[in-house]
Amino acid sequence: MAADKAGIVWRGETLARRAGRVLSEVCAPVVEVGSGVSGLGCVREDPAGSGPLAALVAGARALATPGPLVLLACDLPFVEPPVLRLLADWPGRATVIPMSGGRLQYACARYGADAVARSESALRYGEPALREAAGTVYDVVTESTWRLVASPDAFADVDTPADLDRLGLS
Repeated sequence: MAADKAGIVWRGETLARRAGRVLSEVCAPVVEVGSGVSGLGCVREDPAGSGPLAALVAGARALATPGPLVLLACDLPFVEPPVLRLLADWPGRATVIPMSGGRLQYACARYGADAVARSESALRYGEPALREAAGTVYDVVTESTWRLVASPDAFADVDTPADLDRLGLS
């Protein structure tokens, strides 16, 4: 993407502001990990731009909670509050990850305290992928379950200019 996805304007608001608004309908407090375009309190991952796993750690530190916490990447513009509520209210305190199209949706998930600790360790050892946070033990929200509260395109993400066109965001 040629521009910071967080600043892309869709339906009159940036993707970051939209993600913050949707997340705020379900969770409190909410913090942006990024460049400060959401209107929320903001922190940066270290180093800035180092990816979603570092962002998860920075967000957990800023919220001063070991978890569980709900993560929503701004490049998922079709995620609505009912999906986030499903994750936040999932029984127990474990990590909970939706499955869509056969893929785990790590960028829209609830991470338990063990996941936050695992994330810090993974970063120390040079493993920057968000899937490191989940480890091997987590609950999966099946597509048939989340589709009870969301549209089929809920997890369509914006990664390229072609995605902007395909999803009607341009």
